[in-house]
Amino acid sequence: MSKKIVTFGEVMLRLSTPGYLRFSQARSFDATFGGGEANVAVSLAGYGMDASFVTRLPKNDISAECIAELRSLRVNTDDIVFGGDRMGIYFLETGAVARGSKVVYDRSHTAISEIQPGMIDWEAVLKDADWFHWTGITPALSQGAADVCLEAIKTANRLGVKVSCDLNYRKKLWKYGKTAAEVMPALVEGCDLILGNEEDAEKEFGIKPEGFDAESTGGEVDQAKFESVCRQLMERFPHCKKVAITLRGSINANHNTWGGVLFDGKTLHQSRRYDITHIVDRVGGGDSFMGGLIYGLLAYDDDRKAIEFAAAASCLKHTIFGDYNRVTVAEVEALMSGSGSGRVSR
Repeated sequence: MSKKIVTFGEVMLRLSTPGYLRFSQARSFDATFGGGEANVAVSLAGYGMDASFVTRLPKNDISAECIAELRSLRVNTDDIVFGGDRMGIYFLETGAVARGSKVVYDRSHTAISEIQPGMIDWEAVLKDADWFHWTGITPALSQGAADVCLEAIKTANRLGVKVSCDLNYRKKLWKYGKTAAEVMPALVEGCDLILGNEEDAEKEFGIKPEGFDAESTGGEVDQAKFESVCRQLMERFPHCKKVAITLRGSINANHNTWGGVLFDGKTLHQSRRYDITHIVDRVGGGDSFMGGLIYGLLAYDDDRKAIEFAAAASCLKHTIFGDYNRVTVAEVEALMSGSGSGRVSR
């Protein structure tokens, strides 16, 4: 089974300190690429879906290498448009134990932040598509990016293409004079599936679970408390058919609990809780969850199995360096079935 999924957003050059070095210690950086929507496309391509990533990039050698890498991972890049002067960059310092990770963005005046409506032919891009995915990172970049995102959502709605959004609140990005609370509602109104966490829903819409404090969970998260968040989101956005919440309990930078819930307006499906004791790279964890959830909903037509696939896929991502989740359906399903010993496959 192959479904066509289109994702839209910014892909960046990722420069991370080797190992657990601090920025002040690093004399070199590991260079890779990544970005929320590109990460989702890579996941889906790895599962055998027809995944297409759309963005705006400058015409230079760095962009060419990024596109070559995406193509090597079976992502369709034919609808990328070109213009502007630079690709965004983010620097990553990976934390350990009590020291959290740090991200420094260098993404002002990037090609996609200067995008304007009409630069992408969404009618052509979304023709025959089954799904369109975006995140709250894109409209945080600029008014132009927000306008193009809305243009895509409205086109998808008109064509009957399902739309998903990862709310992905990033306080460091909203700098162009608008807040997330001002911009996001008009975009989320056209979504069939909303993914978020406790901070996203609160910062963007003032919605939060009662009696929950992410800073004092001690790694334990009561999944049932999030049904109220799901209900409130569906009441606020009637077009929405399902809401998913990722649940991360942070014991320390290397040890998290992880899971999720999926709500369809009647039933709250809770995934297995994973205890991830030795995190390799948690960046892209939410994107791997989203990619797994989209695949699960399209492949299984079973909400419980879909949320289990999403949680297992994301659990595996925490063991992989880089933004991209380089796993197969067979590997995810093996973990879903209880095969998590890490034994050598011979």
